[in-house]
Amino acid sequence: MRMTAGEKIRTIMSRQKLTMGDMAERTNQSRQNFSNKMKRDDFAESEIRKMAEALGCTAETVFRDADGNIVL
Repeated sequence: MRMTAGEKIRTIMSRQKLTMGDMAERTNQSRQNFSNKMKRDDFAESEIRKMAEALGCTAETVFRDADGNIVL
């Protein structure tokens, strides 16, 4: 089973012992707004990249065909 973007972010936050408030501050948004986005688990690609940067990571988008081969 694949993890959603929100699950991945939560996992990294947990490993780094970061709270929702910490991440909201690092991504320049209110805690409530960040919390709502995490609940919906619905992010623009630019938001995912910003959160990855705030976590000291990089994020990559990969497109695969039906056989699992990387297309882009």
